[in-house]
Amino acid sequence: MKIAFFLLLLLGFVALPMLAQSAPEGLWQGYDGEWRHVSSQLIALAEATPEEKFAWRPAPGVRSTSEVYMHIVMANFYLLSVTGPKMPADLKEGMEKSVTSKAEVISWLKRSLEAVKQAHLAVTPKDFQRKVHTMDSVATVDGMYLRIIIHANEHMGQLVAYARMTGVVPPWSK
Repeated sequence: MKIAFFLLLLLGFVALPMLAQSAPEGLWQGYDGEWRHVSSQLIALAEATPEEKFAWRPAPGVRSTSEVYMHIVMANFYLLSVTGPKMPADLKEGMEKSVTSKAEVISWLKRSLEAVKQAHLAVTPKDFQRKVHTMDSVATVDGMYLRIIIHANEHMGQLVAYARMTGVVPPWSK
């Protein structure tokens, strides 16, 4: 019994580095790594989705695929603006519904993901604790970045469900 336990323990130590090497890029690498991971998945899924599926919605009154992507874009820029960077001058109210083509959606998505990445890289450790005001709340800059990444991952799950319902296989699960 002791030998079997020892062998299992030894196997665990040998397998752990192999598992770490096979982990998707970004996982368990802190905020910046996790942001790269969710960004690459969002972009890969958008690129794998056929143009005609961008108009698909699961039911009347529910966001379409393009609207979910543009909701992420709008939220990224808005939440980021709370921490300091300005909203893009060409980002207009209502774009969640008016930007629907695959190419335009992906362009805006990439732009918003890169804006979050670059802004986060520029924040100093002290600045993460700075208080900011959003809606009727006070948060820290760090809390705002946490909200941004959680929001992106929440809608990533929604988009995976949309993709599967329309016959699109997420590229990383093939």
